[in-house]
Amino acid sequence: MAGAGKKKSAGAPSRIWTALRTIWQEKHLVLFKAEYTLLVTALLWFLEIGVNVWVIQKVAYTEIDWKAYMDEVEGVINGTYDYTQLKGDTGPLVYPAGFVYIFMGLYYATNHGVNIRLGQYIFAIFYLITLLLVFRIYHRTKKVPPYVFFFVCCASYRIHSIFVLRLFNDPVAMMLLFGAINLFLDGHWTLGCALYSLAVSVKMNVLLFAPGLLFLLLTEFGLLRTIPKLSLCAIIQLLLGLPFLVENPVGYMSRAFDLGRQFLFKWTVNWRFLPEWLFLSRYFHLALLSAHLITLALFAWRRWKRPGESMLALLKEPAAREPPAQKLTSDQIVLVLFTSNFVGMCFSRSLHYQFYVWYFHTLPYLLWSGGVKKMAHLLRVLMLGLIELAWNTYPSTNYSSLSLHVCHLIALLCLWFNPTPAPQEKAKRH
Repeated sequence: MAGAGKKKSAGAPSRIWTALRTIWQEKHLVLFKAEYTLLVTALLWFLEIGVNVWVIQKVAYTEIDWKAYMDEVEGVINGTYDYTQLKGDTGPLVYPAGFVYIFMGLYYATNHGVNIRLGQYIFAIFYLITLLLVFRIYHRTKKVPPYVFFFVCCASYRIHSIFVLRLFNDPVAMMLLFGAINLFLDGHWTLGCALYSLAVSVKMNVLLFAPGLLFLLLTEFGLLRTIPKLSLCAIIQLLLGLPFLVENPVGYMSRAFDLGRQFLFKWTVNWRFLPEWLFLSRYFHLALLSAHLITLALFAWRRWKRPGESMLALLKEPAAREPPAQKLTSDQIVLVLFTSNFVGMCFSRSLHYQFYVWYFHTLPYLLWSGGVKKMAHLLRVLMLGLIELAWNTYPSTNYSSLSLHVCHLIALLCLWFNPTPAPQEKAKRH
């Protein structure tokens, strides 16, 4: 037994040395082979610690919504639970209750919102956690060559700005969302749904993932076993909002979940080339909503659904289907969720600059998942660059918003021609 222990112990350094020698021999491929994702992303993550510290120390903080957030949660701290009475410098409180609790914690952590530098470092931690969660998703799927991850982190000025120079609530919601996706990939669907609901309670944009999540739950569990998970999401929203619902239920629902908000034309990133009267038209909004729903339905029917399976079969227990359902793979889970969100971005009524974080970290996966095999690496990187340029053009122009739509359209068409991922790996059901 002792000899076996020594042999095992001696074998570990040998395996490490062999791995390092292999990496050195294939150093010219490290940036291109997906199996090196973990190595490259680990190096980039540590590099990002320095990047964030440098940005915080050297680049001027810009006040946009932080003070308004602090005023809004201060109203709750002072005993106001009527949502219609809660407001800040930029207007009324329009986020669900999870936002209030999280930013209340930030309020106390930053000396009533005064210690902004500390707030920046807290958001830098949020950024690093988000990167860990995103990199883990890419490691699980092994779809994207490692060199692309440089563009996912170090190269994006706008994303660093959204996190550590603006302190928006959007990054907090997306951090929780990526945490939920990691739980889905590990087969912890119930816990993942709980975390997903918490993300929705910070900002409603996370609902863009909801159609894809519903499709996955029905695929994995059938209708009867999906209902408890949806009920859990609803119960979490109810419990979080309870103090405000007791005080003024209509006020809370109309403010926290206002789906009819009118956005200002001057802030739009994606529809600058339209005349303002058309941008504000309710008929234009209804047309976008219709296109959004139709596109989602087409993807669910033709691209997400397994070949030979009817949509009605999703309502049955997986074992009772004909043919019997196979477990979802990591690729299927990520592709459906990211596509669901991306379709929502394509048909959004208006995208503001901080909304970039809603889909930024998903773009490489979507572009490298496209079914057009002749789409070269250079073209994909060029599209990432054009999208980044559009989001960094302030104020937006006709050309920047048009180029954004062209890139979105190309990516959407490539996703449409993407073959359905084959069910190859096993996953748990919870």
